[in-house]
This record gives sequence, C-alpha cells and structure tokens, in this order.
Amino acid sequence: MTDFASSIACSRPSTPRTGLMGYIDLYRQRRALAALDDTRLADLGLTRHEAQVEANRPVWDAPVHWK
Repeated sequence: MTDFASSIACSRPSTPRTGLMGYIDLYRQRRALAALDDTRLADLGLTRHEAQVEANRPVWDAPVHWK
C-alpha cells in the first residue's frame, strides 16, 4: 500500500517551476482551485468569489516571488 501524502510529496518539486512548465503548473492549479466545492474552499479560508478571481487570472499573471 502506498502512502498518498508521501507519493504526492515525491512527485512535486519543492520549489516553483519557471518557464513554460511553471505556467502549465499554475494553469492546472488555478483550474483545480476553481473546481473545489465550498466546503473545501472554506477549509482553505477562501470564498467562492476569491477562488474565482484567482482562477480567472491569466496564466502570465504569476505570483511575484516567481519573477
């Protein structure tokens, strides 16, 4: 049996990617955020509106610490 948390940790880089792959990762993360239900968003401390605003940002609008 595989521990889910450890398999995720091993498959994800510890630092954000840059370049095209970083933007693809960011796109996927924003789509996943938009797909979360209200209960999961509340667990993250976000409202549906905040999640939609983040999800609708263009992919080139990356976090400041990536630049």
